[in-house]
Amino acid sequence: MSRLVVLDTPALYYRSFYALPSSITASDGTPVGALRGLLDTIAGLAEDLATTRIVAAMDGDWRPSFRTAILPEYKAQRVQDEETGSETPDDLKPQIPLIREALRLAGVPVLEIPDTEADDIIGSFAAQMGPDDELVVVSPDRDLISVLRADRRIQLHRPRPKGQWAPLTYADVPAEYGVKGGEPYRQMAALRGDPSDGLAGVPGIGEKTAAKLLTGYGGLDELFRAAYSGAKDHGLSPKRAAALIEHEDAVRRAEEVMTVLQDIDVLPAAGDAAGVPQRMNSEALIAFGARWGAERATARLVRALGDEAPPAPDEPSPAAGRQSRRDQLPEFAGPSWTTAELWGFDLETTGLDPQTVHVVTAACVRLGRVDGCIQPLEIRTWLADPGIEIPEAASSVHGIASDYAHKHGADRTAVVTEVIACLDSIRRRGGCVVGHNIVYDLTVLEAERRRLGLSTAVADVLPPIFDTLVLDREIDRFRRGKRTLSDLCAAWGVELDNHHDALADAAAAGCILWAMADKHEAIAKGSGAQLHAAQIEWKRAQAADLEEFLRSKGRRATINPDWPLEILS
Repeated sequence: MSRLVVLDTPALYYRSFYALPSSITASDGTPVGALRGLLDTIAGLAEDLATTRIVAAMDGDWRPSFRTAILPEYKAQRVQDEETGSETPDDLKPQIPLIREALRLAGVPVLEIPDTEADDIIGSFAAQMGPDDELVVVSPDRDLISVLRADRRIQLHRPRPKGQWAPLTYADVPAEYGVKGGEPYRQMAALRGDPSDGLAGVPGIGEKTAAKLLTGYGGLDELFRAAYSGAKDHGLSPKRAAALIEHEDAVRRAEEVMTVLQDIDVLPAAGDAAGVPQRMNSEALIAFGARWGAERATARLVRALGDEAPPAPDEPSPAAGRQSRRDQLPEFAGPSWTTAELWGFDLETTGLDPQTVHVVTAACVRLGRVDGCIQPLEIRTWLADPGIEIPEAASSVHGIASDYAHKHGADRTAVVTEVIACLDSIRRRGGCVVGHNIVYDLTVLEAERRRLGLSTAVADVLPPIFDTLVLDREIDRFRRGKRTLSDLCAAWGVELDNHHDALADAAAAGCILWAMADKHEAIAKGSGAQLHAAQIEWKRAQAADLEEFLRSKGRRATINPDWPLEILS
């Protein structure tokens, strides 16, 4: 029997909701980022795992009464609507019924039990599957490590950088977390605490210390006996022993709350999962995607799960060749982005990996027509002390040396905060932002934001984004040669002085966009939101095309389709 995939559906659609910009909407303005992200996730998993046996586990109640009876604080801080007790953000609420409908049309069984969480359904699958069955649990939630068992073939697939998923098995837990399997992991988590779930833990005991104590003494009961007896080995100091004794009740309650149910009748759903291709209504699913601005996501889902795959609306069949989509830029109906503020944006950094580098310089420049020419109307620039030495390879590109940045640069936290605030200000005024390969710059900014502990996520403040790299690849797909910023300037007749200066590069990207609009009415007519949404689909298609091309040359590679910023783990 093929492997069974069980989705922690709420955790996955929340992940997509917060990872993708709120500007992703259907034609009527309904937010659909979480919908699209979830459908792409399911399709990608089906392709990667070579299975159509998928079950979607849902929350019957995200704060079950049996858990809040044990610990009233359980997830209490997440409540956004005191009247209804809901944690669901307003922009996500209309998407949940759409997600349910998409799953129904796709033929994916949805399992939802009153007064339980999706975790309980997953725990029941883990307990009830046979020893020869293969179960893949898909969730970003580390708490589900607790369902991994020595006597079952279970993998937990967790998100990794660049849109990838990595499996974790029972055998992997000791090396990853320092404890021996699922149950010890739950005990470690109870000691460590989890503020997002309202679990306080023991002050002064973090994950590594908790793992060392549990491994040394053999379990939670043995650890508390050691604390009461005055033992002092395995890292158990008198101070830690006193903290354990003081907080024992909270730890015991937390462990009980984190223990998932195992007795929900889930096996009928496992049987239903075998019939996903037969139950799928592919025509209705494609029509659903067209209605809600998720054409490519639903088409990909049909290809991954269905018996046959009709092409998505406005998407050519493979026999039509690559030329057809190039010649079919969509017809947008304004109001045109050309009537709004347009800002060029660029960063210069300490290296190439957007998830690890630090910001050195940043620039935002507002551009507009003056006497028929594109001119800078407003400029903002920043120089940051990156807090590390700037590698010579990076300095040779942008010309900023470590000594200069350390002496003249502003605090990195202040710079990142101000740049994010600048993007938010542009969004609030109805403006748009353009950059070349801007997915790099925005991913750098979000990674820096997370490292610095800043609260405002980049995705939450993004105005409509234009990426000259994505646009150029869609407009002129068969032009030979590279597509660096300097190459595009040459192709579109834009002068570029002082290349790799953030301000010069930001202005050049804006001038390229205006040149594109002058030559292609379809680009000029669209609103910022329409073109932003279109570029998400174009980037996915371009990544798939490149993968196909590389395969035709005998090379295998995974091209990240994320846009306008990479999804970070």
